Amino acid sequence: MAEVAAFEFAGGTAAVFTNRSPQKETPNEDVAALWPAGPGRGVLAVADGLGGHAGGERASRLAIENIQRSLQQVLTPADEPPVPDQLRGAILSGIESANQAVRELGTGAATTLALVEIQDRTIRPYHVGDSVILLTGQRGKLKLQTISHSPIGYAVEAGLMEEEDAIHHEARHVISNVIGSEQMRIEIGPPLEMAPRDTLVLASDGLLDNLLPSEIVEFVRSGPLDQAVGAMVAEARRRMANQDGSAPCKPDDLTVIAYRAS
Repeated sequence: MAEVAAFEFAGGTAAVFTNRSPQKETPNEDVAALWPAGPGRGVLAVADGLGGHAGGERASRLAIENIQRSLQQVLTPADEPPVPDQLRGAILSGIESANQAVRELGTGAATTLALVEIQDRTIRPYHVGDSVILLTGQRGKLKLQTISHSPIGYAVEAGLMEEEDAIHHEARHVISNVIGSEQMRIEIGPPLEMAPRDTLVLASDGLLDNLLPSEIVEFVRSGPLDQAVGAMVAEARRRMANQDGSAPCKPDDLTVIAYRAS
């Protein structure tokens, strides 16, 4: 994508951007997905195929396709909202079938996943790996940040390492949980009600490798959503190209979905 695209979605607005690393000519291994599920309801997802494994692009797309097939079994007409537990069950079944399908490739391929279920301003996060889900208020309060399934992510959560140090750590990309693994586990967060003007962000690690969470919050907490996301991804890509400075810098595929309820 050359620029951010904005859509009406789940009773609000979603802004989406995805592009491959500026330092490669191979395909983008990230996938973004938005599934409407009735008035005020929907599912958002970002999958990031592991570039260090064979078939990262295929793994991320296969994961999203399996989740979509599972969701299609429970989606109802627009004037008939789905039963919440049905939607949740379809998400979990979809992730499990995605894991099986990626494993059956037999190539060592894998992918991360960040997924959010939206039900009338109430969100519930699901994630596998180090793609991130954030929720911030308009004044900059960070209300949710998922923990990366990695030694560095757990060290930050335990208070043993600062985010500023973690973003530069050489082992930052060692991941302990992926779709495509026999030991894959799904981390499900608690339901959270979005306040007016809250902003939800899902992103591949191309964002978190170049911007600190506090910087992401500052970019997206206010202003028109598409412009906020556009400014944020522009800064992330500027840092990817500037490897001589002290700011974080790691060229990578970059995918972002941001959402605000109306």
